[in-house]
Amino acid sequence: MSVRILVAEDEKSILKLVTRYLEKEGYTVYEASDGEQALDIWLDTPVDIAVLDVMIPKLDGWQVLTEIRRESDIPVIMLTARRDEADRLQGFELGTDDYMTKPFSPRELVMRVKALLKRAGKLSQSTLINLPGLKVNTQAQTAETADGDAKLSAREYALLMYLIDNKGVVLSRERLLERIWGYDYDGDTRVLDTTIKRLRSKLGACGSCIKTQRGNGYMFEVTQ
Repeated sequence: MSVRILVAEDEKSILKLVTRYLEKEGYTVYEASDGEQALDIWLDTPVDIAVLDVMIPKLDGWQVLTEIRRESDIPVIMLTARRDEADRLQGFELGTDDYMTKPFSPRELVMRVKALLKRAGKLSQSTLINLPGLKVNTQAQTAETADGDAKLSAREYALLMYLIDNKGVVLSRERLLERIWGYDYDGDTRVLDTTIKRLRSKLGACGSCIKTQRGNGYMFEVTQ
């Protein structure tokens, strides 16, 4: 199972941008647009790290951080448009691990996430996913079948990992296009079907694990 990250941000464009960059690293992202939704996800899902905007509605980022700290010491990064030193001090007093001021580089955010995950020992676990007829190395981002290296493109790998992380769940074509190609993708939607077909072919016997749910989308299902 990949690293699970909670991202709470009410600006949709920033939320989608951050999600896109984190998912490219093979992480599973749980999105929240307000503090109440963030806490619901936190209570229902064992996330490994949280990225919280300070000014999210309903419950602000400080309140969400406070609730998380009642039960957990997972790494937390706070995002804010304010540059006041008092804000930073408040964050560290409440238990944040890092602090980024908007506008920020999504690449820098990814690097800070990685640094905190390493410090917390979350990246020291096995990087191998073993499935019938398929081995995935999440660190090298490679996949190997019984016939050897599957030679996946970056997008094929991202699609495979998203399917594996959500195995047993039917994913709509719209959701897959948004997650893998980006929320602002406006090209031919048939590109997904073409990529799925190519991915199945490269995965050999394991390609049959990618099931088509007609009228709904695709699902990764492992048959022992």
